[in-house]
Amino acid sequence: MTKKRRNNGRSKKGRGHTRFERCSNCGRCCPKDKCIPRFVIRNIAEAAAVKDLMEASFYTGYTLPKLYVKLHYCVSCAIHNKILRGRSKEDRKVRKPPQRRMEFNRNQGGNDNRHE
Repeated sequence: MTKKRRNNGRSKKGRGHTRFERCSNCGRCCPKDKCIPRFVIRNIAEAAAVKDLMEASFYTGYTLPKLYVKLHYCVSCAIHNKILRGRSKEDRKVRKPPQRRMEFNRNQGGNDNRHE
């Protein structure tokens, strides 16, 4: 039988068993080394409500706290939500991670060189 991937879609390498994670989207059990983790940092309030909250706040210079969430997706949910894409047979052999996007920082005017 031919193999589709060198690592069989997992990053286990010598471990006999890895614990299961529940998919954040659908609840499917997926091995921890196979699931697709994403660390999301968001503001607690959406951008439209931030101005209203600042005006209604008693404290001056108060910064709203951020929401830090680690999401785990199963493979089918990650593909459906366009977190992952299917790659061609030749591209599957490329092991280098994809290039990270440059994030625009409003305070620095776009000169954010953290990811280089």
